[in-house]
Amino acid sequence: MNTERFIARRLIKGGPGSFSAPVIRIAIISVALGLAVMIVSAAIVTGFQKQIRDKIVGFGSHIQIAKFDSNNSFEFEPVSRNQPFYSTLQKTAGIKHVQVFATKAGIIKTTDQIQGVVFKGVGSDFDWSFFNDKMVAGKRFSTLDSSASTSVIISQNLADLLKIKVGDPLRMYFIIDNQARARRFSVSGIYNTGLGEFDLKFIFGDIRQIQKLNGWSPDLVSGFDVYINDFAQLEQVGKKVYKEVGYDMNAKTIRDLYPQMFDWLDLQDMNVIIIMVLMILVSGMAMISTLLILILERTNMIGILKALGARNLSIRRIFLYNATYIIGIGLLYGNLAGISICLLQKYFRIVSLPQESYFMTFVPINLSIIHLLMLNAGTLVACTLMLLLPSFVISRITPVKAIRFD
Repeated sequence: MNTERFIARRLIKGGPGSFSAPVIRIAIISVALGLAVMIVSAAIVTGFQKQIRDKIVGFGSHIQIAKFDSNNSFEFEPVSRNQPFYSTLQKTAGIKHVQVFATKAGIIKTTDQIQGVVFKGVGSDFDWSFFNDKMVAGKRFSTLDSSASTSVIISQNLADLLKIKVGDPLRMYFIIDNQARARRFSVSGIYNTGLGEFDLKFIFGDIRQIQKLNGWSPDLVSGFDVYINDFAQLEQVGKKVYKEVGYDMNAKTIRDLYPQMFDWLDLQDMNVIIIMVLMILVSGMAMISTLLILILERTNMIGILKALGARNLSIRRIFLYNATYIIGIGLLYGNLAGISICLLQKYFRIVSLPQESYFMTFVPINLSIIHLLMLNAGTLVACTLMLLLPSFVISRITPVKAIRFD
């Protein structure tokens, strides 16, 4: 039998008139609240990052392959869709989907409004899953017909700005060989992602419209969009794709295409770190106070144990077992509270947000088992390590004074 654990179990039950009982409850509440706040904070920040990241990827894919040149505009040198790497990438581990695209800058003009946009042409291989829950009116167009579709989808922001609704005609102007060419489209659907910068910039239509405007043959495109299974593997898969595409093609990850957006998202991690450090410090200080009170209350017992020959290390273990038990109870309640709050928000969206400021209409939640395990383990280890120093007080207690202590 482990003597230290046996004594610790008897002590934790306390007794009538124990003045440490309310302090223990306060310590448990402190640990529970600290962990709950950390769980909710991590879930909200990672959820926010994931939502914004997925929206950016929805417009630009994880990896974009295009002709290798110094052109920084939205128009690319044409490349053949029949590339040797195309079929290889489809079978590469970590890659989910590859599709072609073409882009062309243009101007939308109405009776009293004018707006510059980027027309993104997509083909029959386009993955519409990103837009499935973003359509607020109308429907998406089809590229399966033999002739090029004149339908396009535009954002809610553009529709409001230009006073356009589903079914209305849309006139666009493109500059080709220093001459303006007009094209007439019809709005088949309106989408809303909440990401205003991108919503105002992109409209989506049939890739064959761009091929006709540029005088390209049906096998010429601007490039390829590559989607991967795991965003955490973006850099590794990006390097693999870059090596595969050849010397005359360039492969850029979404981080390379929009560095300012991802730098901003990475800054959100600092907020979580600050919150976690503060919560661990608060929980640790509460546990230090509790341990000192437990030692003070059991000074007579410490003196008796020392008189019977118990070593300082053994007595310290008794109180560290006690403190660890208190931390464990706090972690249990903290998990129940934090996870419950996250699940309520995730499924019922109790807390809403103004979309124009936060790019979404509700507080996003991303619950991860790995994050939960790391938070629990980190809190337990940090609080336990912080208790080692005050436990040295036991070595300063002498048996004679301790037994006489009242």
